[in-house]
Amino acid sequence: MRIESKRAVLAVALAVIVASSAGHAADGTTPAAAPAPASAADSSSESPAATPRGTTFVLPGGWAQRVQGNAVFVTPPEADGSRIVIVDAAAGTADAAIAEAWAIAGITPKFLVATDAAPRDGWEHRRFYDYDVAANAKRVVSGAAYRRGDAWTVLLADVDQAIAEKRGSQVGKIYQRLQPAGYTRESFAGRTAHKLDAARLQQVADFVESMRKDFDVPGVAVGIVQDGEVVLSQGFGVRELGKAAPVTGDTRFMIASNTKALTTLMLAKLVDAGKLDWNAKARDVYPAFRLGDAATTDQVLVKHLICACTGVPRQDFEWLFEGEKQTPQTVMTTLGTMQPTSGFGELFQYSNPMAAAAGYIGGQVAHPGSELGAGYDQAMQQLVFDPLGMGNTTFDYAQAQTGDFAAPHGYDIRRQVQVMGMGLNETVRASRPAGAAWGTVNDLLKYVQMEIDHGTLPDGSRYIGEAALLERREPQIATGVDRHYAMALAVDKSDGVTVVDHGGDMGGFHSNMMWWPEQKVGAVILTNADEGVYLRGPLKRRLMELMFDGEPQAEASAVANAKASREGFDAFVKLLQVPADAEALAALAPRYRNAALGDLVVTRKDGKAWFDVGAFQSEVTTLPQPDGSLALMSIDPVAIGFLFTRADVDGARKLVVRDGQHEYVFEEVE
Repeated sequence: MRIESKRAVLAVALAVIVASSAGHAADGTTPAAAPAPASAADSSSESPAATPRGTTFVLPGGWAQRVQGNAVFVTPPEADGSRIVIVDAAAGTADAAIAEAWAIAGITPKFLVATDAAPRDGWEHRRFYDYDVAANAKRVVSGAAYRRGDAWTVLLADVDQAIAEKRGSQVGKIYQRLQPAGYTRESFAGRTAHKLDAARLQQVADFVESMRKDFDVPGVAVGIVQDGEVVLSQGFGVRELGKAAPVTGDTRFMIASNTKALTTLMLAKLVDAGKLDWNAKARDVYPAFRLGDAATTDQVLVKHLICACTGVPRQDFEWLFEGEKQTPQTVMTTLGTMQPTSGFGELFQYSNPMAAAAGYIGGQVAHPGSELGAGYDQAMQQLVFDPLGMGNTTFDYAQAQTGDFAAPHGYDIRRQVQVMGMGLNETVRASRPAGAAWGTVNDLLKYVQMEIDHGTLPDGSRYIGEAALLERREPQIATGVDRHYAMALAVDKSDGVTVVDHGGDMGGFHSNMMWWPEQKVGAVILTNADEGVYLRGPLKRRLMELMFDGEPQAEASAVANAKASREGFDAFVKLLQVPADAEALAALAPRYRNAALGDLVVTRKDGKAWFDVGAFQSEVTTLPQPDGSLALMSIDPVAIGFLFTRADVDGARKLVVRDGQHEYVFEEVE
């Protein structure tokens, strides 16, 4: 988690994956249809809904709504006080409308910062509000004001943190389809894609370079294919800050979770060869496979290993902390302790350990009895990298970081871009099917072209059977309206055309690969800084604008996002105590331990303190909380944004760290 987490938590936990109405009786409750857990495709059930003034939105399956005057209260199935409140405001400004809405909701959160976004979805003005919420409250609290003409609509979120994460895809539907009365969304359905000629490609290049500078990203590589040809392969900026070596189409970056799509391609090759069946039970293929819940384990088929649809939540701290001690075997063992938090096939919940298991099981099918990591590595080399000619793609970190490679970068708390250490990125090596590959734009374009060509290679030979390949694109679980996750591939039809893509995120490396199958167009973007995450969505939108004569939104969105990122960062940094509270640092124990995450060692020097968790270490500073407590936050670029709260009881010193749905208590040890 980065320091911009006050905004990032909203974006991720509420799953605003981008970022016809029905009347309701006053004070009536209208439950949506319940989800059908037996069928992933059906779990996207939803109902059209509207506010009294006619602002339309989607009511997710299983949620309820209650109209109260000029407000609609939307609540999840859990009876825990979580709610989304949509208000037809009477006030004439965004700030006044937000205040009116919070008064209706009955709470007054502590304001942090408000930032403006570009017009979109029929809204002429959009303003987003972040709040300073105590870590121990375990809540996600946010506000957004939208204007059409003279009328403001406000959307508030006051949601339990665990509910926000596990139901993020459902909450995202509400944001995704919040539209003014009478508005019809733009659709590219039926349009013929333009040829990406020299003029259009120059617009792409100019846009990427502009974003790179605005977001302080040292280096970016972008590639595009159309109609079987590479029409763009270009680097922007430098591989490492302070050095002159430029980025090229052959510069290696960590591709992070893009690795998952390559992993499922390896599985598809085994299916195509008759060695594996998508519908076989995972435990029948690999008897040692298990989750923390026996009933869920029994339902998992091979195709479910990487569908994000089993109910197993994101649970990454087990491999981020002391990751250097992890092995493929310990990753599989730890997976056996993880409990699902939603029904099978009910909700999109992304799981890196499940993806790792998919790769390791595939490796055992290809090379029975081999060490888990070695079997996977061999299978990927023999079945994917070699036949596709991806000679620059590797899991060998030492090899990857020689010659033409990019270094990771991130902000320090002064908002200065710094070269990051690789400690955090080393942690994923034991879970490498989920995200440890290094690759280049030119290599990934070969993969994307094969996907567009349904399994044939440039020379016309068949690399893989079409059925096994395309099964990976079959929807498994909804991630939004007309958006689904398949087998490590996101399938988005929300703009009237189909685009298949996947992103990748590790420390200082953020990337995306995408393709429009019917238009025979594909693209790859690789970046070497944490702010690179903000380049991906606008690039995708800009390509669609150029292909389909779309409304010009991408450039304005990128400019607004860069400004909002700066303002959000600056506001959050002002909350930090630098230097840290000396008394709080002095009260820390020298060493703590958590059974799942291992040791946390505290070192001090010159009035500063560092937390060392094995794989990485970071200086920490103090962060006063709205409830009067004092938290500690890691501030070095390699691990910026991990938040710890003190939980000392009767002289026993303890620290607590949380992810979306889990809490880990570190206790003092000798």
